[in-house]
Amino acid sequence: MPDLITFSRNRSVSVDQVDPKTMRSSCRLQDSLIDAFVEMTVGLPDLEITNVSCKVRRTHLKQCRDQEDCLQKVIGTRVGPGMLKIIQGLLGEATDCRQLIFMVEECCHGIILSFTKDMLALAPQGKELAVEDCKKMVVDNIRLYNRCAAFAPGSSIVEGIEPP
Repeated sequence: MPDLITFSRNRSVSVDQVDPKTMRSSCRLQDSLIDAFVEMTVGLPDLEITNVSCKVRRTHLKQCRDQEDCLQKVIGTRVGPGMLKIIQGLLGEATDCRQLIFMVEECCHGIILSFTKDMLALAPQGKELAVEDCKKMVVDNIRLYNRCAAFAPGSSIVEGIEPP
């Protein structure tokens, strides 16, 4: 079996509260082809991106090397409605590295989900009540759809909800 091709991927996003006015979100992507790390800071309460940095340790794609300057174009963008189109527009003009653009988007989603976790803690107890409450939360904020395993297609929480 020496001709067997293997591929593995790990992606993680973490969010920290640096101080009362700053949050930091980081996304790490490691797979058989790339090892990259993107970190952004966001100012509170406006959720404005104040800094972005990246480190690509390994990649087979030339367009993903030395992209630190390109990512600076998103500084000043607000994390919130319309951010995906804005980020894709700003970075799509500056770089062809789709992985880094996706990682910046994941950092933004991490910030949004960090506020959502407090809402999940307020969900009513009992499986049926909790599922209905979470379903309502996804309907009210469709960006949550497919952002984590609980809100992924096939989950009972998002059953009957049309994907964005």
